[in-house]
Amino acid sequence: MDFYEPRPWRGWREILKAIGPVDTHAASRRRRVLRFGALALVATATAGSAFAQGMCQNGYETKACPLPMRAATAPIAPIFASTGWRTVALDHLAIEAPDYRREAAFYVALMGWTLRSDNGSQAILDIGSWGTVTIKAAPLRQRAVVTGFSFVIAPWDSRTVEAELRKRGLSPVRDDDGRGFESFHVRDPDGWDLQIGNGRGLAEGRRVGAAAKPDTPAPFAPTGWKTVWLDHLSFRVSNYKESASFYANLVGWSPIYDEGSQIEMEMGDVGDIIVRGGNPFVSGPQPVGAARAAQLDHISFGIRPWDTDAVKAELDARKLTAAIDTSTAQEIHVASYRSYHTRTPNGFNLQISFVDRENRLAQSSAVRPRELASENQPTH
Repeated sequence: MDFYEPRPWRGWREILKAIGPVDTHAASRRRRVLRFGALALVATATAGSAFAQGMCQNGYETKACPLPMRAATAPIAPIFASTGWRTVALDHLAIEAPDYRREAAFYVALMGWTLRSDNGSQAILDIGSWGTVTIKAAPLRQRAVVTGFSFVIAPWDSRTVEAELRKRGLSPVRDDDGRGFESFHVRDPDGWDLQIGNGRGLAEGRRVGAAAKPDTPAPFAPTGWKTVWLDHLSFRVSNYKESASFYANLVGWSPIYDEGSQIEMEMGDVGDIIVRGGNPFVSGPQPVGAARAAQLDHISFGIRPWDTDAVKAELDARKLTAAIDTSTAQEIHVASYRSYHTRTPNGFNLQISFVDRENRLAQSSAVRPRELASENQPTH
């Protein structure tokens, strides 16, 4: 059995729900929202780098996307048998930064996160009741970098989990706290650090809701925003089909669609991830011993309240960049997907969007490549 089958087109009623209301109710503008037509790369840049979208979104059998659609989006054989595990919660995202306290204070003021603790070398911040971020001091780094992520899986039995990991050729490293939290670290095909645990670590600590007093002054007045959803992780890898197979079969992530140069996946009810780069049908298999690496180059968080102009005004008032990203060439007020990119004090690419749990399909609806979109245009 192939490791995934891209989800079938879900129909226009669901797409309308995913897109949500636009900033105007004019019928002509709504028709523009639904017109997938000629999708194009957003040219807006932040800190000198363009927002890279899928290489195939403007069509297949092109210079950027040389294969026909069927070949580019074909599944691969699973890299190992499915465990049957499900990802049920985010334990934490791990970040290292040259000035971790400035980074933490920024997220508290801008995104409404809560500082749980600061031990002098690491801050732990909670994102409401659903997520946690650790920011560790790394003076030798030039900018903030995400170094790994940790998820809660089910069902959990430490002996069974360890045995299943070893059966798949992984080398699990035990990481327990002696107080009920059990976990293992493994490396994905690119060597990225994935931690899976039983939910009694940082995730359990969010239930307490304890807050610490920041030692670093707020960089600006709080926005009053709440971070309500993990819109997506942008994960660049050597071979996106292999990495997708790894996560689908190990921790149960579900592909939404394969575009031919990247794949979007649902991480259970935690949020979404876009796995990007290296189609083996174009580049061929990785040579044995070839250097491989993964990078989580940006994260998009959904916030509330969302008003397209008001969000930009708040960023402008704090002298932060507010680079538009609609994932297409659509104007942001009528776009199917609405977001801005900015930069944290330590140079991380932070994306802020209108996406929440209810409209989590908004981006995938917007960026479906031309051929996929044309195949599913409604008939009149």
